[in-house]
Amino acid sequence: MLKGIHVPLITPFDESGAVAFDAVEKLARHVLDQGASGLVALGTTGEVAALTPEERTGVIEACLGLGAPLIVGVSGNDTRSTAQALRDLPGGVTAALVPVPYFLRPSERGVIAHFEALAEASPVPLVIYHIPYRTGQPVSAATLRHLGGHPMIAGVKYAAGGIDQDAVDLLGDLPTGFDVLGGDDAYISPMLALGATGGILASAHLDTRSFVELFDAWQAGDAERARALGHRLARLSAALFAEPNPTVIKGVLHTRGLIPTADVRLPLLPAGADSIAKAEKLAGHISV
Repeated sequence: MLKGIHVPLITPFDESGAVAFDAVEKLARHVLDQGASGLVALGTTGEVAALTPEERTGVIEACLGLGAPLIVGVSGNDTRSTAQALRDLPGGVTAALVPVPYFLRPSERGVIAHFEALAEASPVPLVIYHIPYRTGQPVSAATLRHLGGHPMIAGVKYAAGGIDQDAVDLLGDLPTGFDVLGGDDAYISPMLALGATGGILASAHLDTRSFVELFDAWQAGDAERARALGHRLARLSAALFAEPNPTVIKGVLHTRGLIPTADVRLPLLPAGADSIAKAEKLAGHISV
């Protein structure tokens, strides 16, 4: 379920500022046609915090029925309300991406209790979203390994801002059936080299096929090709994150005619033309 490259979809807006649901489906089909293993809806890249409940429902509906695994972001730092949001997910969703509780900063025992309660309430498997530079809540490899033993916790999106000791520790001793998806785009190649089973990568909106080739190369043990391709994709990812995500990605997608506008919702602002041009140039020089 969690193997390979999953694309956390941006939310495109039309000229009136409304969600362009037809463009959501078009973009989803585009990345799937290029080999993406699955989709992620309502993640950070999708500007989920700026969407109304009705818009969130519409995004999920646009992604369902495409014949691919669909992971849906379910945010929240209160256990009871997050559990209810999980119970409200529509049929057909493959898994839920749930962040470590943010702002409250519970103990690691509290983190364990939170996810175990959610796992008992959820109709779909959970993917823990470990991103301490956004949540303010570090979580150890031991805690993730403990949670990975629960049958309804399928994996973790690991986005610690780099390759830290806990990543090495976790990947060196994974629970059976617990997958690690790299979530820091620039570090996906070394994460795959260490044994990650895939990635949830905003950068894979562009040249999805090359990110899939990177995954396949590491799976096949072709380190020479994987290293060369990984370096090129890391430079592309750095350019795409030169301004707040997903502003540069939207700019390039709009330039390519894949979405109707490059608009984002406040407090984000559109990326500058220079950032978009640099990323577009790099995207055209990936093949090795």
